Amino acid sequence: MIAPSVQAPSLGSESQDKDTAAEESLLRRLSGLRGARVAVTGGGGLVGSRVVALARRAGASVAVLDRFDAYPEDVRELFGLDRFGAELAVGDICDRDTVRRVVKGADYVIHAAAYADVAACARHPDVAFEANVRGTEIVLEEIAAAPVRRLVFISSAAVYGNGRPGVTGPQVFQEDQLLVPVSVYANTKLWAEHQARLMLGGPGRAEVTVLRYFSVYGDPQIPKPGSHSWMVAWMSMHAHLGLPIHLNGGGVQVRDLVHVEDIAAATVLALVEERAAGQVINIGTGTPTSVREVANLIAPHYPGSRQIVTPLPEGDPLGGYASIERMRECLVRAVHPGARVGGDRRP
Repeated sequence: MIAPSVQAPSLGSESQDKDTAAEESLLRRLSGLRGARVAVTGGGGLVGSRVVALARRAGASVAVLDRFDAYPEDVRELFGLDRFGAELAVGDICDRDTVRRVVKGADYVIHAAAYADVAACARHPDVAFEANVRGTEIVLEEIAAAPVRRLVFISSAAVYGNGRPGVTGPQVFQEDQLLVPVSVYANTKLWAEHQARLMLGGPGRAEVTVLRYFSVYGDPQIPKPGSHSWMVAWMSMHAHLGLPIHLNGGGVQVRDLVHVEDIAAATVLALVEERAAGQVINIGTGTPTSVREVANLIAPHYPGSRQIVTPLPEGDPLGGYASIERMRECLVRAVHPGARVGGDRRP
């Protein structure tokens, strides 16, 4: 069952006018994509589909490579990918011939395909290695052999782990700090960041921009079986079904919740913004929110809902929130309707 979203109330026509103006401003900033070819690995899910939609609105032709097996077919239809006019290649990033075909002729590549679930990676580290390490190596090799202008590699705030040892309370994560991953998934992402910069970014090679996504939420976010990711959707679904909301580890973990449309805007901007070239950039709001706070935001929408404390899953970091100075410098001027990247758009 699809988890209902927790939406803020409509702000009326004035807000809609601002959204329209900001959208137009965003598309002007993306004018350099008009007529360009963008290849997106992992473009079939919640984030990827929004990235594809925005790139198409900006006038780019888009080729998507995805296995399309992370969700049932009826769920995939909610993402709307078939309506965006993108070329769809059903395949695996470990299949070199398929990767080569999708990357061929691409001006830009967004590499988002991954075994992107902390719990699943902990259960199946061999699968995580195959997808996130071997598959990424193949993608990088094919980019290196093609005239790609820039690669935007999608990483994760998971690389920060629990942050700086000995620091209590919510931590702000800065791109240049020491990284101590605490999960298989985070290890694979950190390796891929280093490998992308080693293989590319030199003279005659594609520029590299690494984006570290913080905690994504937004419609139509669908919980995956056996996963504790997609926290807002999981908690909402439990409350909607009359089940207790789980506070893993007591709900003290800190997350920086960023809306999927803001994630998409930042990702596509990273293709064309000159200041983003060669950078590692956090994509978040700069606002810390505990897991318990999210549960308390959801609860009033479901009278009678209850919360229970459950064990902290393996590899689930205590977390922190994004330092967003670099994001503002490299990407933010009028990113998304209402300029909400780096703002406080609460779930």
